Amino acid sequence: MSLLNDFKKGIWQENPILVLVLGMCPTLAVSSSMKNGLGMGLATTFVLAGSNLVVSLVRRGVPKKVRIPCYIVIIATFVTIVEMIMAAYAPPALNAALGIFIPLIVVNCIVLGRAEAFASKNGPLRSLADGLGMGVGFTLVLMALGGVREFIAGGTLFELAVVPNWPSFLLLKFAPGAFIVLGLFLAGMNKIQMRKAAREGRTFTAPAELNCSHCRICDIARED
Repeated sequence: MSLLNDFKKGIWQENPILVLVLGMCPTLAVSSSMKNGLGMGLATTFVLAGSNLVVSLVRRGVPKKVRIPCYIVIIATFVTIVEMIMAAYAPPALNAALGIFIPLIVVNCIVLGRAEAFASKNGPLRSLADGLGMGVGFTLVLMALGGVREFIAGGTLFELAVVPNWPSFLLLKFAPGAFIVLGLFLAGMNKIQMRKAAREGRTFTAPAELNCSHCRICDIARED
């Protein structure tokens, strides 16, 4: 597989949010505006690319029994670098908005998952391309979610007024709005995949994470 394909798959085919359904905590928490989505996405992309590259370089020298702790140390190093850069150069408002979610990149399942599933099995260039692609895909979806929520909530994009006198719909600024918009995005992605599968004469199977057989919310509600 070419480096370009390694890069492109993270943007669409294996998008970490819309296909793999990973990183839901920062996705829901910081996607209240395009600016927050861009900031979180760039920080995660830097950590993904850097940690993938280093994990790939040291993979042969790390004993299998301690590989996960080693990967976490590598990821934490890049997260610390991001924190220091943001503290020095990022606008204070952006730092405040992202808050604890920057340090929590250390345990983001997207980052650790790519280190274990891809970087530990492939060369440095492919691992770097994979990390960049996954980061760009993550960033684009965060910005799209943030743009929809920010525009509907206040008629702004990147905190600049797009439509004067826009009637505010503040639900989209809060957690329920994040769930609603993300649900619509996932439904749209599944619809696109279903149409593609139908054109190719095959059956589309939704990701396991979105399958009702993996969810007990309805059962819990009935028990209550």
